[in-house]
Amino acid sequence: MTDTTIAAPLAAALSAKGYETLTAVQTAMLSEEVAGRDLLVSAQTGSGKTVAFGIAIAPDVLAGNDRLLFADRPIALIVAPTRELAQQVQREFEWLYAEAGAILASCVGGMDYRNERRALERGAHIVVGTPGRLRDHIERGSLDLSGIKAVVLDEADEMLDLGFAEDLEFILAAAAEDRRTLMFSATVPKEIEKLAGTFQKDALRIAAQGEAKQHVDIEYRALSVQARDKEHAIFNVLRFYEAQTAIVFCKTRANVNHLYARMANRGFQAVALSGELSQQERMHALQALRDGRARVCIATDVAARGIDLPGLELVVHADLPSNSETLLHRSGRTGRAGRKGVSALVVPPAEFRKAQRLLQGAKVVAEWGKAPSAEEVQAKDDLRLMEHPALAQQPGDEAEMAATLLGQYGAEQVAAAFIRLWREGRSAPEVLSDSLPPPAALPQREKGAFGPSVWYRLSVGHTGRAEARWLLPKICETGSISKDGIGAIRVQQDHTLVQIAEPLAGRFGAMVEIEPGLIMERLEGEPSLERPERPARPERPARAERPERRVTPKPVREERAERPSYSGKPPRVVEDDAEAAPAWSPLDASAPIPAAREERPRKPYAAREDGPRKPYAPRGDGDRKPYAAREDGPRKPYAPRGDGERKPYAPREDRPAEERKPRWKAEGAPKSAGYKSHGGSPDRPSRAAGYKSHGGDAGADRPARAAGFKSHGAAQGDAKPKGDWAPRKPRAEGDAPARAPRAAGAKPDWKAKGDGKPAYKPRAAEGAEQRPFRAKPGGGAKPAARAKPAAPKGDPKDTSKRFVPPKKK
Repeated sequence: MTDTTIAAPLAAALSAKGYETLTAVQTAMLSEEVAGRDLLVSAQTGSGKTVAFGIAIAPDVLAGNDRLLFADRPIALIVAPTRELAQQVQREFEWLYAEAGAILASCVGGMDYRNERRALERGAHIVVGTPGRLRDHIERGSLDLSGIKAVVLDEADEMLDLGFAEDLEFILAAAAEDRRTLMFSATVPKEIEKLAGTFQKDALRIAAQGEAKQHVDIEYRALSVQARDKEHAIFNVLRFYEAQTAIVFCKTRANVNHLYARMANRGFQAVALSGELSQQERMHALQALRDGRARVCIATDVAARGIDLPGLELVVHADLPSNSETLLHRSGRTGRAGRKGVSALVVPPAEFRKAQRLLQGAKVVAEWGKAPSAEEVQAKDDLRLMEHPALAQQPGDEAEMAATLLGQYGAEQVAAAFIRLWREGRSAPEVLSDSLPPPAALPQREKGAFGPSVWYRLSVGHTGRAEARWLLPKICETGSISKDGIGAIRVQQDHTLVQIAEPLAGRFGAMVEIEPGLIMERLEGEPSLERPERPARPERPARAERPERRVTPKPVREERAERPSYSGKPPRVVEDDAEAAPAWSPLDASAPIPAAREERPRKPYAAREDGPRKPYAPRGDGDRKPYAAREDGPRKPYAPRGDGERKPYAPREDRPAEERKPRWKAEGAPKSAGYKSHGGSPDRPSRAAGYKSHGGDAGADRPARAAGFKSHGAAQGDAKPKGDWAPRKPRAEGDAPARAPRAAGAKPDWKAKGDGKPAYKPRAAEGAEQRPFRAKPGGGAKPAARAKPAAPKGDPKDTSKRFVPPKKK
């Protein structure tokens, strides 16, 4: 095709694709008033909307160039409701903008996010995606919409139905303010108009021609079937038309799975599409339809929204849609690009009225009739067999084999085998019960008036637990009528009366069996619906007179005088006109109780005057004096109990330092003063005086360790010869006599251990061999002893390598 108003790259792509003329919605995108404006376009499904908005945004994307350069940010954004529709738009744009060198990126749920992010980082001119994934990319910073010049919302009404309104508002708010916003939808409800008014500026409303003239290439057929033959009718419809590709719509996932299992058992090449499938499974199913490996697709409305199946010739409505718009969406899958298609509605008796309302709302006319019977399906198969192209072809390489078969089996037997092989690969047609065409619309009646009718009697009543809600669907199914043709239902004790419209009474005849044991019989005339009068109840016999019971009357209580008031109010006097009665005493029972008497006045409450109170004294403790507060004045010094001889603490008077006795840790007193520096007294010399300074009684009879005994802390060289010490001081009278000093060389026993060994070992005599000094672990270093001469090898006196046991602590 050649059109000077279309950009050259797009015109070349359309010509290469085989486009000769444009559709109505595509032609509307080329008008002068569309250029640079926001658009709100409504067009039927299958009218070429994808190519239409591809042409509409071409001036913004190409900007007058025939070849696109590198784009660090996207130029155009297309938002679709489902993953399949987004991928379909991407495929259409790939060949449409191939000559312009446009790079496309997709952002749809269920795909690898990292691959999408890398594609965006490499640079893309056009981005196609679903609302949820696009918002995810925007929030993570991988998609920048600041350079967007055009945004397209494809199937905007469906996106609102799926709950994407908030995501759409977020995406449009993130895009550049000077962008164009184009909304394409099959219908324009109020929600779309509200969204358009919020995010569009001076939008141009375009209603494609196909919206006024709905689906001229689609043949609508309404098939009347019994409720029990609904699935069999669907199988016969598929077998009768033998379409290249067919789609069957169901309401729920459960219905899809059930119908798919039934078709798989009968040999149909079918796939299922529902929301419970993963993205990989959905892609395999759609690819099987495109490759021809599957010919029937069973899907829900949401799962099939926006998908484009090549060669789709038949649409079957297994479950009627909820509204007329959905009916048009379903049917618009077929009859595209000038091809013919069939849309078949399977209508059970209970849904006759609903089907009529849907067709009227969609402004289409359907041909009512029965579902294809088994004989019609078989005849259609035979016709296809006779018209098969293979029979018209000349025998080629198969001529020799054909002659062999004819010579061996004969022409008739070979032809019969060919027919059997033809029918073997197809599902056998189903036998349907006789289904009546839908009844004509009943005339509108006034409220409360049913019109001419015929009464029937059913052989079940209250005794059989019959109810109107249980009988109504059974009667409708038996006569293939809707509930509008049934009037009153009166359940009696043993039977039930049903009122049927006179035009529909012929479907029941004189008598019909609804189910085993339930007979419906026609009545002559109108039965009496008045309830029989109940017999009058017999009068009850008069009760026998009972002996009168003697009832003792209760004594009448005389009125008593009011009790005195304790509220502080003045007393109230009850006056009595009778003579004053004598004073009543409870001891005199015979005395009458006075009817009224004067209340005795009571002293009013008087608060206690402020003044000194008596000290509190508990009962039984009268000898105890009352508590008296201590008078203010000087207090005695504190003295604990039983320690009265101790003088109270008196601080030391300040005296000059030279007059004071030196403290045991005197300020500035040298250690050579002869006093201990920790906890001692003047009668206990310090370690420097040559005496022990821990644990024992200090004195001349207890020399320090430095005097020839084990020492720690005493200076070496101060050792005195063994046994050269002063005797103990004589003890006081009455104490034990002092010990006599031991002879020279005797072992001291003042700190003997439990095993009888002395606590201190005397030093060796001068000139004797001494052991080398060994420092204690963790202790301070001590001056080493003189080195002893090395003993000859093998000398038993050599103690340098002798084992020395550790000292006991």
